[in-house]
Amino acid sequence: MIPIIAAGEFPFIAVALVVLIIVTVAKTARIVPQRNAFVIERLGKYGRTLDAGFHILIPFLDKVAYKHSLKEVAVDVPMQMCITKDNIAIEIDGVLYMQVLDAKKASYGIENYYYAATQLAQTTLRSEIGKLELDRTFEERDTINAQVIEALDKAAEPWGLKITRYEIANINPPKSVQDALEKQMRAERERRSQIALSEGERESAINVAEGQKQRIIKESEANQLSQVNEAEGKAREIQLLAGATAQGIREIALAINEPGGGAAVNLRVAEQYVKEFGKLAQSTNSMIIPANLADIGGTVAGLATVLDKVKPKV
Repeated sequence: MIPIIAAGEFPFIAVALVVLIIVTVAKTARIVPQRNAFVIERLGKYGRTLDAGFHILIPFLDKVAYKHSLKEVAVDVPMQMCITKDNIAIEIDGVLYMQVLDAKKASYGIENYYYAATQLAQTTLRSEIGKLELDRTFEERDTINAQVIEALDKAAEPWGLKITRYEIANINPPKSVQDALEKQMRAERERRSQIALSEGERESAINVAEGQKQRIIKESEANQLSQVNEAEGKAREIQLLAGATAQGIREIALAINEPGGGAAVNLRVAEQYVKEFGKLAQSTNSMIIPANLADIGGTVAGLATVLDKVKPKV
């Protein structure tokens, strides 16, 4: 017997069929975004991992159990208290960078890999800080970061994770230690300032002494050169004067040998004699007058005799 469907029931059946088709498509069709991975379970057991793209699932058998981003993510490591080797309590926080490489291991290897990674980062950081004194914790940041990355990378391999980086964000020592460090840094700055000032004064004194030394050397060289030039000038002057005097004497000797030269010399001597005697007469001082003062001719004749003796023989 064929069932008879009433006219009012047909629209309801059509709507139900459409809804069933939509639900079936929604459960079977999956679009995975780029750099993402979906883990599929079939009847509660791992089936496969879907990469980026369009995928069809078996309805009511397959389901998306986990969704993972394959991008590198940054996770804040909360602030924690650490004890240094010299028993100073400091607060440290950081940032952890990780990436999912295996979606299956990340799904079934550990319950919550974000929490596990941050906890392991904190415990490793406490261990590394305990090996260092307070002053070195500020200097050895790169070493501490490398040690944390190494420990986390080994532990996270079964989880399908890759620890790429770890960076210490802040190191906060106690207030008393901060005050002591500030005093120490202030004293260090003052020491450096004093050293720089003393070095500057020393360099200045050296420069001044060197300048004075160079000035004295230059002045002595200038004086020496001036004396040499003056001596050479005097020597040249004496040489020229002697040459001129010798030339004059030679000319006088030649003039005497010429006709009338002797008479001219006698006349010149007489004129000089009278002139000089006139100067003596103008003086108010007492003076001794020769007995033969009136005999000018005799005096000139005596001088002429002397000149005759120095005449060159022809």
